[in-house]
Amino acid sequence: MLINCIAYQDGRKLAEIPVRAINSYVTRPDCFVWVALKDATAEELDQAKAEFDLHELAVEDARSGHQRPKVEEYGDSVFTVMHLVEVVDQELHVGEIDVFAGSNYILSVRNRSIQNFMGVRDRCEREPHLLKHGSGFVLYALIDAVVDRYFPIVDMLETELEEIEELIFSRNSARANTERLYELKRKVMVMKHAVYPLMEAVGKLYGGRVPAVCAGTQEYFRDVYDHLTRMNTAIDTIRETITTAIQVNLSMVAIEDNEVTKRLAAWAGIFAVATTLVGLWGMNFKNMPELEWVYGYPFALTVIIVACVAMYQYFKRKGWL
Repeated sequence: MLINCIAYQDGRKLAEIPVRAINSYVTRPDCFVWVALKDATAEELDQAKAEFDLHELAVEDARSGHQRPKVEEYGDSVFTVMHLVEVVDQELHVGEIDVFAGSNYILSVRNRSIQNFMGVRDRCEREPHLLKHGSGFVLYALIDAVVDRYFPIVDMLETELEEIEELIFSRNSARANTERLYELKRKVMVMKHAVYPLMEAVGKLYGGRVPAVCAGTQEYFRDVYDHLTRMNTAIDTIRETITTAIQVNLSMVAIEDNEVTKRLAAWAGIFAVATTLVGLWGMNFKNMPELEWVYGYPFALTVIIVACVAMYQYFKRKGWL
């Protein structure tokens, strides 16, 4: 679906144009066309390929989707893939945006995402002195918008981890904590797969030989790279903390099991004493000292009770009960 198709010249908006008029604008000096598509069909991609002379391999990646974040050069154009991560019912949903940037055009194709980038267009149009850089600045603005939307998600993951850490030392919550930690680890890996490859890719746009499209905007891409580096470090810290939390949680499980084992052993010891005494007086020998004694039964019960109470007090002092 076509979202919009707008022509710009010398940093200012000219007009919203039909797709069939693109060719008449891209040939003008200092002019470029910005086209935005959502869930583009194969026909729309083929039409864009013909209008902008896009590379077949880049178009094939955009058509198939589910690509790893990357930046690739095709002649004088740049093809960029980014993951769009959004929270839906406490789950992370991953979409994708593919951006084709040439000297006289910028084409964005958004797939499997409800996010929109109208704010990016408004921002660029408010800064005509920067929009003069052409499609390179628009590419930066799109990448920057995607990266900015990662920050709240990383903050959400950090908050969720802190909540779980507070519950780790609560009794009888080990299983639930383990399940939540592994679920959180899965979410962190989603963000890792979105951030780390993009960080490596953006590094190509400001250091060394940069693509011609990005000439003059290297400092902006360096700023995005710094954001991604900081975010990647935060994600790695969360991953390490989760690993430590899982180990601590498993240790708490072992400690709880050990407590149960000690209690069972203590009660088994108490009943073992009672069983031994009952077995002793229950032997069927003819000549037993207490057998004919009138106080034999009360005496035996008293000894058993005293022994059991003494054992109970002993284990209580040891902390086993």
